[in-house]
Amino acid sequence: MKTMVDLGKQRDNHYHHHMQIITTPTTVDCARELRHRRTLRSLIQCMLPYCCTYQQPSYQNDTVSVSSSSSSSSGHSSSSSSSSSSSHSNSIVSGTFFGHRRGRVSFCLQDTTVGSPPLLLLELAVPTASLAKEMDQAGVLRIALECDRRRSSSNSNNSCSSSIFDVPVWSMYCNGRKMGSAVRRKVTENDAVFLRMMQSVSVGAGVVPVDKEEQTLYLRARFERVTGSSDSESFHMMNPGGGYGQELSIFLLRS
Repeated sequence: MKTMVDLGKQRDNHYHHHMQIITTPTTVDCARELRHRRTLRSLIQCMLPYCCTYQQPSYQNDTVSVSSSSSSSSGHSSSSSSSSSSSHSNSIVSGTFFGHRRGRVSFCLQDTTVGSPPLLLLELAVPTASLAKEMDQAGVLRIALECDRRRSSSNSNNSCSSSIFDVPVWSMYCNGRKMGSAVRRKVTENDAVFLRMMQSVSVGAGVVPVDKEEQTLYLRARFERVTGSSDSESFHMMNPGGGYGQELSIFLLRS
C-alpha cells in the first residue's frame, strides 16, 4: 500500500486510486512558530534522495522538462524594472525535497501552476543526517548556494547572459559551513512521474514505498521567491498557516 500525507488541498484526483490519502490537517495554535520548527525538524530527519527506482503505472505526457532560460530571464527582467515593488520581485513557488532513505537528497522548485515544469532541479551533496543535525543545533536551516561566474563561464557558453537556474554546479553551505556541492541535473522519467504525483500535494510530507527494502520520502512546502537581481534569488519556506517563519531558506548567489 502506498501512503501519502497531504496537509493541503487536494487538486487532482487522477492518482488517488493508486494510494491511500490522509487528509487530516495539521493543528496550528498560538505558538505555531515553535510548533512549525519542531515539525520541520522531524521532517528533515525523514528527507532522502531519490535514486530513480520508483516505478508508477505509466501515464501519457509524463515527460517533464526544465523550463527554458528565456522564461526565467523574462521573470528576472520584470523584477529588476521595479526593485522597490514586492509585487514584481516576490512570488510563491512550490519546493520539494525528495529521495530514498539512503543517499543524497534532491530539491526541486516549481511554479504553483498545475503541470508547470521545474524551474530548478538540484542534487544536494549532503547526507540527510547532516541536515537534521544542523536543524537540531541551530533551530533553522539556511542553505546558501554560491557560484563564481568566471569559473562557470569555462564550462558553459554565454554564461554571463544565461539564467541563474542554468548554473551547473554550486558551492553549498549549510548555516555558514561548507557542505560540498549542489549539481543541477536533468529531469528523468521517474522524476517526471513522481513530480506529477506531487501535484495533488500542496503542503506536507509523506512516504511512497518502492519495494520492501526501499522508500521514497518527500517534504513539500510553499516558498516565497525573492528576486534580488539576475544574479541573486532566495526562497523562504512558508508556515502551513501562510506566515513567513523562515526556519528554512535557500539562497542562490552568482558573483
